[in-house]
Amino acid sequence: MLEYTIEQELWNEGYQLVCGVDEAGRGPLCGPVVAAAVILPRGLYIEGLNDSKKISPKKRDKLFDVICESAIAFSIQQGSVEEINSTNILEATMNAMKRAIASLEPRADFALVDGNIARDFPIPAKPVISGDAISPSIAAASILAKVTRDRLCLEMHERFPMYNIAKHKGYGTKEHMDALRKYGAEPSIYRTKFIRFLDKDGEN
Repeated sequence: MLEYTIEQELWNEGYQLVCGVDEAGRGPLCGPVVAAAVILPRGLYIEGLNDSKKISPKKRDKLFDVICESAIAFSIQQGSVEEINSTNILEATMNAMKRAIASLEPRADFALVDGNIARDFPIPAKPVISGDAISPSIAAASILAKVTRDRLCLEMHERFPMYNIAKHKGYGTKEHMDALRKYGAEPSIYRTKFIRFLDKDGEN
């Protein structure tokens, strides 16, 4: 069971609405990166809440609904493929996180951010390494981001079934890379800096 240890420290300091922030989809070759921010009621216990990577897809779907119904506020935002291509994946991820925080209503007054970077956020923020396995707020955000990203993968699969994105969720598996070599990369969904291996193939 995850405990509100980090959140409690901030509540004790006088912060009222603490949000957890996490992302999904930084590593795949295609599609947007998704960020979520969640403010949970103090002490709320959600059965099965954990790091999204440790939960089955079916359980994540159920928790997604519970979190949306129980949260004081939540926001899910994307860093588009165009944004990733024009900047880089880190900047697109940070920008999506900032948009998620800024879109909360009511607004949070402190953000707990999964990972080791929390810079230039619209409110005070603290990075928490492996936060989705420690903080209920971050774990909730990780589930919203992961489920949303997986659903986007299914949409991409329906549009471009030759890549079989429903199976590998956009990651660079051998099957995925072989499909890219066979069919080429659809520019509307692929991250140019992530598929440079295709250019190198062409040079050989």
